[in-house]
Amino acid sequence: MLTRKQKELLLLIRDRLTAEGVPPSFDEMKEALGLRSKSGIHRLVTGLEERGFLKRLPHRARALEILRLPEGTDGKKTSRNKRSSLPDAMPNRMSAANANSVSLPLYGRIAAGTPIEALRDPDTHIDVPAALLASSKGKRAPDEYYALEISGDSMIEAGILDGDRVIIRKADSCENGAIVVALVDKEEATLKYLERREGGVALIPANARYETRVFTPGRVEVQGKLVGLVRQY
Repeated sequence: MLTRKQKELLLLIRDRLTAEGVPPSFDEMKEALGLRSKSGIHRLVTGLEERGFLKRLPHRARALEILRLPEGTDGKKTSRNKRSSLPDAMPNRMSAANANSVSLPLYGRIAAGTPIEALRDPDTHIDVPAALLASSKGKRAPDEYYALEISGDSMIEAGILDGDRVIIRKADSCENGAIVVALVDKEEATLKYLERREGGVALIPANARYETRVFTPGRVEVQGKLVGLVRQY
């Protein structure tokens, strides 16, 4: 027997997997369920795992597999997800494959001390589901996006692991709390949460082993905003 929140979360994950091929991030789950912290989401996911409804795939960012649904659950989407309706049957494993794909330039591994433009290899591209671009706000051309390969573990609590490939929308500004590609002192590129504070800009990791770094505003340039993650199994 699932609690109301557990069932709500399970259906949210199902809807996003079916619509976009990837589950929502913990931040998106927290917002959708109206919880105050991600610790509540961790507890719900653990409870679903223990009851045999959900499986976390090891060493993979945002990798969740739905094993089964509660009895009596139909194939319709929940009201929280307003995309097109689900097929009548859900496959045992939901694939990230998408019939419509877009080719994006792969800039290489983002690491400290390397500006984004220095990573660019015009001959290297990856195909990503078009839904990952369509899901970001507004209609934008594919050339406004690029992909990056992640180096390091500073964002693991956001489900972003070493070697992951993330989809970035080019931008020079963003809202507080977004995960961005930031260029520090015009030479160090990094992927972090961005938070504007009085007199400064904080770059916040998603790993308790790393410290938040605060800079004066002129030292940090936003290079893009995270909109998706692609993983090959």
